[in-house]
Order: sequence, then C-alpha cells, then structure tokens
Amino acid sequence: FIEKAIQLVNENIQNESFGIETMVDQLFMSQSTLFRKIKSLTGLSITAFIRSVKLKKAAQLILQSDMKLSQVSFEVGFNDYKHFKKSFQQQFDCLPSEYKSKMQQKAVN
Repeated sequence: FIEKAIQLVNENIQNESFGIETMVDQLFMSQSTLFRKIKSLTGLSITAFIRSVKLKKAAQLILQSDMKLSQVSFEVGFNDYKHFKKSFQQQFDCLPSEYKSKMQQKAVN
C-alpha cells in the first residue's frame, strides 16, 4: 500500500492541484481511512506524507543533478522557494544548499 501511495505522489510530483482529494480518488478509499492507514504506517498526516515524499525526491535531485535549488523546488511541486527551504530544513536538519556537501562528506568518511 505504502509503495503505491509513494508512486502516486511521485507520478503527480509537479501537479500543483495534487492533494488529499486526488489520493482519496486514486486509492479508492475515504479520507478518514486513508488518513488512518498512512498515519499508522508512517506516523505522518496525509499532507506531511506527501511533503515528505516530495522532499525526498528533491534530495535525490540535489545529489544527482546540477539544477539550481529554485529549479529543484519547482520540479517537486513547491511554488515558493522559501517554503521549500523551510520544509527541507525541517526534514533533513540542514538547508538544501548545505545538503549536497554534507552528503558528500558522509560518503568520504
């Protein structure tokens, strides 16, 4: 189930109108059932789960491409770079600009 939910978010990563309603329709369950299922499996709300998947994709893009950070944020469906930066920092405990060098240092050590 969780793989299907992640795949659904990834397929709609640039879709600005993608959200809880779309997930409910695509996964054929009520919002409350979807919330309970995602909450029990991940500990996150539906919105936090979607954001988490998008930020993990952003982290991948930061490491695997030379895109500008503002372009990365747009690629994963964030319209506001400041919001992206704040969300990224909450999830990874560092700014997107620090992430690549931090991960490269970990690989060396």
